[in-house]
Amino acid sequence: MLQIRNAVIDDLKQILEIYKYAQNFMIRTGNPNQWGHRYPSVELIEKDIESKVCKVIYDESGIHGVFALFDGEDPTYNVIDSGEWPNDEPYLTIHRIAGDGQVHGLLKCATDYSKTLSDNIRIDTYEDNKIMQKLIFANGFKYCGVIYSADGSPRLAYQWTKESYK
Repeated sequence: MLQIRNAVIDDLKQILEIYKYAQNFMIRTGNPNQWGHRYPSVELIEKDIESKVCKVIYDESGIHGVFALFDGEDPTYNVIDSGEWPNDEPYLTIHRIAGDGQVHGLLKCATDYSKTLSDNIRIDTYEDNKIMQKLIFANGFKYCGVIYSADGSPRLAYQWTKESYK
């Protein structure tokens, strides 16, 4: 059974291996520009671990996934084009989710966990990341519009709200 916990610095080697696998997978499946072999950096991952926003998804055989979970306003979500957010209530944001290719259901695990913490969850991805877009929709998120990351690149933005499922 998959579980989630805060990552610790001793997990760094496994986390880097998972991100390397995910980078190669994205490149191989038509999404070469989202992360390439440059993102996320070791420094960013270390900062996420130190800030306790880096989560690992694991079972009895080890760590299979990683993601960053932020509580509070994400500045890149302040401006949305070609759409709108369903509400302006507090939200969690899932970023940098990746898996080792050995276990399925990692996004579901991360979103189910997040849904126990908040009534609003946001996530975004590149337009070329067709696989992630499918998974995002499969986990109950609605497309909201286009946001821009800190480097100015566009992202497709989604939100899940508890209100939508009452």
